[in-house]
Amino acid sequence: MQVLGIGVATLDIIDTVASYPAEDSKQRAASRRLSRGGNTANTLVVLSQLGHQCSWAGVLADDASARQIVGDFERHHIDIRWAKTLREGVTPTSYILLSRERASRTIVHYRDLPEFDLEAFSSIDLANFDWLHFEGRNVSDCLYMLTLSRRRAGHARISLEVEQPRDGIEQLFPLADVLLFSRAYAEAMGWYDPLELFAAVRRDNPAALLFVAWGDVGGWCFSGEGDAQYLPAYHPDAVRDTLGAGDVFNAGVIHGLLSGKSPHQALHQAIEMAGKKCGQIGFDGLGGDCV
Repeated sequence: MQVLGIGVATLDIIDTVASYPAEDSKQRAASRRLSRGGNTANTLVVLSQLGHQCSWAGVLADDASARQIVGDFERHHIDIRWAKTLREGVTPTSYILLSRERASRTIVHYRDLPEFDLEAFSSIDLANFDWLHFEGRNVSDCLYMLTLSRRRAGHARISLEVEQPRDGIEQLFPLADVLLFSRAYAEAMGWYDPLELFAAVRRDNPAALLFVAWGDVGGWCFSGEGDAQYLPAYHPDAVRDTLGAGDVFNAGVIHGLLSGKSPHQALHQAIEMAGKKCGQIGFDGLGGDCV
């Protein structure tokens, strides 16, 4: 299947530490690695391994970090013909601390590039895509992109990732077929029970498929035709790297639905893949048993 992802790609600088440092302290990192990151980019890399033909649309600078990101996209057969490269600015960078003590990650993100905008999106030929996946970021332009997608790619299914609260993001909900929420978004909005989240969102889009990943608790889905369904988390033998587990969850949902699975089956696959991701470093090799 042909999948287009619109979102951010970053250079991740990842330091592993014994425990998260106190303010105004020093600590030696146990290891460091540089990696291509970004929510949509991660999701596409996993979908490519699952056999889909994936394209990424986003913004990069003309610098060494971008060349490393492009190299990783090429390694994973991600088409970037629709990407926008700017001569000024710095490729988005995430500085990440992985704590061995708590198996958690803390991220400081830096960007001075504009978001991928409607003008750039309008140049994309949407006719052959089976699925369009959006990060819920630049809400004003994203609103027009989703509307344009409905006109130009009416056969394609549209998913929207809602990771963080953003002014006006709720106006995007009625335009998506699949809404992928994070626990962080739900709790920031005051919903500490996924069923409260689903009840609120259904008022904006009663027909959408709704999914939410709730960390080590598990995940929920709601099809619009029945009750919400819950599955517990998949726990690997050891937690090594939780970075990007939510992006893998999203890939599992998209792959499952593209493969004709029910929402509950797609949820099961997504939770298993996200759990396996937590048990390994990086995103390679996550597709093997899920095709």
